[in-house]
Amino acid sequence: MENSSEGEEEGKLTGGSQQLLVEDNLWEMAKKAAWSVSSCKAGNGITSLRDDNLDTYWQSDGAQPHMVNIQFQKKVKLQLVVLYVDFKLDESYTPSKISIRAGDGFHNLKEIKSAELVKPTGWVYISLSGNDPRDTFVNTFMLQVAILSNHLNGRDTHIRQIKVYGPRPNPIPLQPFQFTSTEFTTYSIVR
Repeated sequence: MENSSEGEEEGKLTGGSQQLLVEDNLWEMAKKAAWSVSSCKAGNGITSLRDDNLDTYWQSDGAQPHMVNIQFQKKVKLQLVVLYVDFKLDESYTPSKISIRAGDGFHNLKEIKSAELVKPTGWVYISLSGNDPRDTFVNTFMLQVAILSNHLNGRDTHIRQIKVYGPRPNPIPLQPFQFTSTEFTTYSIVR
């Protein structure tokens, strides 16, 4: 997996990956969420952001900051946000400063990460891990991706895809459960 985008330096992300590469121990959490945006142009709404088509995009319509809100019914662990943006196609619509916020709802969102994107084309990876090695994920009900500014002082923004990843329920893939009771051990299969 690419932990961050090429050229990361103190919150600055350049480049972008043409292929989406994510570790096997992570899974996409977005289907468990309710998605909303602060604004959108007709035909370029939230469905364009989640349709797995890099030719479509969400386009905001209004004053900055532009927001994508991702709300979960129960508290979830999130580890990675991945955006597909394309400076070559979108120019002034391409985000340049992003703030990622987490909280229980709109009333108490706090910034957990910020990133400056430098002419990105492709998948941009933003890890939600903290500075402490024990902080490998964010435990939250809501995540907000706020676009604070665009390249070339653009007003509206284009984001072609957003994916949100958290740890898989069983953090060690393919490892069998260890049964301790006699009855369960009798019916278990040893591989």
